[in-house]
Amino acid sequence: MDFYQRAKRYSIEKFTASALSLLAGASTENLIRLTYLAEKIPQKESYREKIRWIRTLFQTNHPGLSIAKRVLSETHPHHRRKLISNFIVNQLLVGTNRRKAFEAERGFYPPDAMLISPTMRCNLNCYGCYSGVYSQEDLPYEVLDRLMGECKEMGIHLVMMTGGEPFLRQDLFDLFEKHDDMMFQVYTNATLIDEKMIDRFVALGNVSPAISLEGLREETDGRRGKGQFDRALRVMDRLKEAGIFFAVSTTQTSKNHDVLTSDAFVDFLVERGCILLWNFHYVPIGRNPDLSLMVTPEQRCRARERLAYFRATKPMLFVDFWNDGCLTQGCIAAGRKYFHVNAQGDVEPCIFCHFASDNIKEKSLMEALNSPLFKEMRSHQPFSENLFRACPLIDHPQKGREFALQYAKYFTHEGAEQLFTDFAQAIDSYAKAYGEIAEAAWKEKMEGPTPEPLSTGKKVVGRHG
Repeated sequence: MDFYQRAKRYSIEKFTASALSLLAGASTENLIRLTYLAEKIPQKESYREKIRWIRTLFQTNHPGLSIAKRVLSETHPHHRRKLISNFIVNQLLVGTNRRKAFEAERGFYPPDAMLISPTMRCNLNCYGCYSGVYSQEDLPYEVLDRLMGECKEMGIHLVMMTGGEPFLRQDLFDLFEKHDDMMFQVYTNATLIDEKMIDRFVALGNVSPAISLEGLREETDGRRGKGQFDRALRVMDRLKEAGIFFAVSTTQTSKNHDVLTSDAFVDFLVERGCILLWNFHYVPIGRNPDLSLMVTPEQRCRARERLAYFRATKPMLFVDFWNDGCLTQGCIAAGRKYFHVNAQGDVEPCIFCHFASDNIKEKSLMEALNSPLFKEMRSHQPFSENLFRACPLIDHPQKGREFALQYAKYFTHEGAEQLFTDFAQAIDSYAKAYGEIAEAAWKEKMEGPTPEPLSTGKKVVGRHG
């Protein structure tokens, strides 16, 4: 990085830190003015659109305003600085421009983030776990270290870790410390997080846990084991006291749908200090796949409606992995916006796509992201104009089968092909049933609500009057 680039990054970071430090006590009018300044930094139009969207939230006094204030007023000062420098500056502002420059240099726009599983080992035995049948090996530290460098070269400063239970590997803290210009979100069952580990989170500043829950006590203990809910609560309380930004991750099934979409559950998370909820829908892969655990088409539609309601009314951020296709312009897999590297080193299109063509131990990240498999998947995205139907596995299963059976070189664990063979007929039926609901919902979204009837004093003139 030359002197001009370093100076520019420093200026952006100082401006951003100063601007955001005012957020907790700033007037709404000043916050709106700040968005106009921030809009001038990223070169990519899609990011400028996001900043304009944030301005709209401020203008309408959306709960999102209180979310931002919560993050900046409740987080530990060092953690807050890392969130600003690593996520907002390195990932969103400078990183966006670097990814755009990388595209100009190499002809490929890099994904926004990498999801990686350092290990598939776990100290729990949850039913339906997607990682439960993988080889129980660990990805070598030197490969992890190399990948971080390759990500930064592309402008990727956000890495999400899953597994297995990532914190079974103590050497991850060496990785977090070495790559202190990156932000790491770690999906964890929280069983290994103690006071000593929380102190390390505070000292590092660039690690944010995402704690797995299945709902409240009954749902969480029912899948994860007796006492796991109360253990997770204790960890959440300690993280809140320490000022560490944390998320909660849920796996939505036909069993826990009602709880996860309830006001009571979301209000409980807000009270506990949770800022972000990741909601993943169960896919019948991994350990003892069970089609009956999939949310029904009606439940899935209901979940989308409830998440829209929560976003408009609750001071928390929400991500719904299946239902947010309308926010991401379709499927984000295969390096379009993200990808997954499993603990064996296989580069998978998605955490739920258990097939691959390349192993990161043998290929550079750039080569793996531009494999024929990944290019083929990206060439078809989005898979439909209806962005409520984004997934190639569940919504467009004929595409999923084509990618897995024709373009991938191998499945990444024994039995992974079952989704595309034994379950094909059932998944096709599911896609058809949900497709009918989604088409009606998408049509309503595109056409907008029916206008209210107009009173003329003589008769009521409706839509067709």
